[in-house]
Amino acid sequence: MVAAGILGPEDRVELVEGELLDMSPIGWAHQACVNRLTEFFVALLQGRAIVQPQGPIRLSEHSVPQPDLALLRPRPDYYAAGGPTPADVLLLVEVSDTTLPYDRDVKVPLYARHGIPEVWLVDLASEQLVTFRDPSGEGYRQYATDQRGQQLTPALAPDAVVPVARILG
Repeated sequence: MVAAGILGPEDRVELVEGELLDMSPIGWAHQACVNRLTEFFVALLQGRAIVQPQGPIRLSEHSVPQPDLALLRPRPDYYAAGGPTPADVLLLVEVSDTTLPYDRDVKVPLYARHGIPEVWLVDLASEQLVTFRDPSGEGYRQYATDQRGQQLTPALAPDAVVPVARILG
């Protein structure tokens, strides 16, 4: 659509279930959280995963969302020959400050339907992180809510302990 002149390269949209949806502008707290997550996962997972901040994931022909952070299976071309698909995704993170209902009620179920194994939803306003695992067509079968002062472990790195406070800042 950019090549056809329908959208400009600066337009913030994502394709979800065949609809082009405007994405909210990213605020400073939101961006800082993505920066903290990126730094943490790059250091932790070097050689084990590609850390992709704010890039598209091709779930289907009709859905190409842009999660705030994706941890992808390593590939020698770093996905230059084609973007990541659900089979490439190890973990997705959505950071919510003003978009919590959309992220929780639209994007998280979409990720479950496409078999994304783990999703973290960072709720900046409530200072908590919800972890979703075990996807099915109806949603995630497991979820847990952690708050500042607690820790969590990503399924792809069971040796890692992530303090929720480090993510929230």
